[in-house]
Amino acid sequence: FASFFGSPRTLAMPSRSRSRDSRRSRSRSGGKKDSRDGSAKRSPSRRSQGAYSESVEAEKAKKPADYGVDSMRISDDDAAFILGKGGKTKAKIARVSAAEMELFERDLVLEIRGSARERKLASKYARCVMAQRVGPVHLTDDDMADKDCTLLDIPQEAVGFVTGRMGNFLRSTEDEWCVIMFFIGVDGNSRSRSKESEQLAIFGERRGRRGAQLKMMSAAETKVPGFFTDKVKLETEDDDGDWGTETQTFKSDELSYALGKQGATRRKLQEASECVIQYVGSVCFFCGTQAQRQRAKDYMGWLFAQLEGPVSVNTEGRDDCTVVDVPSDCVGYITGARRAAMSQMEAEWGVLMFFTDADMRGRNGGGSEKLTIWGPPRARRGAELKVQSSVETKAPGFFTKGLKEFADDSRGFATDRMILKDEDLSYALGKGGATRQKLATASQCILQYIGNWVFLAGTRKERRRCKEYLVWLLQQRRGTVTVADVSGRDDVTEMRIPRECVGWVTGNRGTELRKIEQETGSFLFMALDRHGEERLLILGNDSGGRAGDTGRAKAERLVNDLVQERLSGRSGGYGGGGGYG
Repeated sequence: FASFFGSPRTLAMPSRSRSRDSRRSRSRSGGKKDSRDGSAKRSPSRRSQGAYSESVEAEKAKKPADYGVDSMRISDDDAAFILGKGGKTKAKIARVSAAEMELFERDLVLEIRGSARERKLASKYARCVMAQRVGPVHLTDDDMADKDCTLLDIPQEAVGFVTGRMGNFLRSTEDEWCVIMFFIGVDGNSRSRSKESEQLAIFGERRGRRGAQLKMMSAAETKVPGFFTDKVKLETEDDDGDWGTETQTFKSDELSYALGKQGATRRKLQEASECVIQYVGSVCFFCGTQAQRQRAKDYMGWLFAQLEGPVSVNTEGRDDCTVVDVPSDCVGYITGARRAAMSQMEAEWGVLMFFTDADMRGRNGGGSEKLTIWGPPRARRGAELKVQSSVETKAPGFFTKGLKEFADDSRGFATDRMILKDEDLSYALGKGGATRQKLATASQCILQYIGNWVFLAGTRKERRRCKEYLVWLLQQRRGTVTVADVSGRDDVTEMRIPRECVGWVTGNRGTELRKIEQETGSFLFMALDRHGEERLLILGNDSGGRAGDTGRAKAERLVNDLVQERLSGRSGGYGGGGGYG
């Protein structure tokens, strides 16, 4: 076991231990943090200065040639609007524009970093947000020249419906498609607005804009039937020789089947094909590259073909399919009652799955049936390992007989495997598979247990990271963990916890750390350093952000809150108990 993993030092990844957000958290006027984003408390954490210097050099190497910094003076009221609740508006502008943004509240200065285009887009989006505070947003021809905007007419009677209560529907659509949207007024006479509709501006990348546009059209169509489908016309100025839009009209009963319960079938086909799929009235829109649209139409056709009986599909020459042999007596277990188990796997991995017909199954002598899994390579591999794990519980040895441990040294996507003892496997699995899922989420590596075998699928860096996490997890079972040095890693935050707060932060048998892990997608444990001093390690590929809801930064904030509660004598939220595991 130890020889397979190697030492943690051997597997350590080159990197940085300090996130960019934490380095830029001080204002130019002397270290004041934003008070509105929930991170104003002083952090008791300490990081390696050597890792910080290495990180700065790495970032400099990645910057584009036109990288620069722009500053924008704003009012106090505008600062509140740009920051938004919990810093979410600022984070959204940064995400859509791909720029880095910092708001210095004491100086009332918004600082924007990035390439020339990123800075220009972020400035434009910030101006639109500020304009909303005093009236309608107006766009000029110069604003439209950036080719980052789609304009959509929404009928007046549907405006409130597509906006949602307190703007919730617009905001959720922005989050889903990584766009930012405003109802606007337009300068000049080049564009006119009828009194029967209002114009919605959607900013972002082409795919995100099209997805959000179609979702808005779908919502408006339910309120005003025929507004869009009577024309069945979509602005296609973004389309080119490869990326484009196709439509297909369904009957009402077909539409219900293609939509699925709460839209589950539509989402499944969209994720598997990587094509934007949306139903506007009875019209289905397919948007994407030619290959993506063809896959979507293929999957849609097979979906309807299943209504007539088993589907026969020739998988030869397809690069979007994985075929898994499933023992005939396990088919019902994999499918589940009314297909519930298979639908759950499809939703988890974003794939389309179905068994082929009897003619295809006959090739394997009748002892097993062929399950086809359709979708992107990573998603297919995750679903395949999930199926194999389920089969192995019903037919032990079907997939694992004769296996040997293996570690692929290639940099790209590959699969490693190793074997665990029964007692280690139970600990590494956790209640309901929670521990396995925690390690997979934190490392961003596909982690699955098939019998007593551990399968890790991902890039070499992801696989090595996940192996290390698993090593440290199992070491906790045997006693104190020592992680001597993390200064060369980019997936860790170190926190020095006051001695009197350790039991409060960890909780009884580590329960409070487990809550933080579940909320943030991180992996936390207490470990000794090279000097034998104990500190808290927060591990995870997602560094998070000061306004983010996941990642190491969010975990650090939650731990800081616990420390402050303990030091001030308050209690509530997280925290409690003594001792830790």
